[in-house]
Amino acid sequence: MKLNDYLRLMAGFFTIISVILAVYVNPKFLYFTIFVGLNQLQSAFTKWCPAIWILKKLGVKDC
Repeated sequence: MKLNDYLRLMAGFFTIISVILAVYVNPKFLYFTIFVGLNQLQSAFTKWCPAIWILKKLGVKDC
């Protein structure tokens, strides 16, 4: 998989996990869902995403 594939996988995973935690543990976990969504919005405008930096540090290759 490519870097962008891992990025989408990571965002989807965090969104699903945070919603499940909000339903079964505490509704305040929805703040994490909001954080993920806001991060996706800002990265669309700024072309910078902290998750890409983390994935590169973990050794994921870009293209």
